[in-house]
Amino acid sequence: MWYFTWILGVLLACSFGIVNALWLETTQNLDEESAGEQ
Repeated sequence: MWYFTWILGVLLACSFGIVNALWLETTQNLDEESAGEQ
C-alpha cells in the first residue's frame, strides 16, 4: 500500500503548489490595485 501513500503525497504537494500560486497572484493584484489608488 506504499503507492497509495505516495499518490496522496504527490497530490497534496501539487495542490499546495496550486494554492500557493493562486494566493501569490491574488496578493500581487491587491498590491498593484492599492499602489494605483495612491
